[in-house]
Amino acid sequence: MGLSTHVLDTMHGTPAAGMAVALYTMQGGQPALVRRFVLNADGRNPDGPLYKDAELRQGTYRLAFDVAGYFRGKGVALPEPPFLDQVMLDFGIARPQEHYHVPLLVSPWSYSTYRGS
Repeated sequence: MGLSTHVLDTMHGTPAAGMAVALYTMQGGQPALVRRFVLNADGRNPDGPLYKDAELRQGTYRLAFDVAGYFRGKGVALPEPPFLDQVMLDFGIARPQEHYHVPLLVSPWSYSTYRGS
């Protein structure tokens, strides 16, 4: 059923519209870029699933979220270096026939994730 993501800005209580994200597959412990994208107005990946049903494979993936760039763009004064710059989430796909949704709740100082529905 595919792969998707959604980011909520917990500092402002809004979707993280405009955040830059990169999707990688992990091959032999090394990331291989699949695509880069910018979250839509609802803080979700644009244009449907990142992988459609038949394209998703068993394996390890990484989503890299440009947290510092997003908060700087919102006018938040961050220290240098920022506490959180890029948030990297490595996760496994065991059953590619199922839908995997990877939400991120984030502020400049903390983040949380889980397997969503």
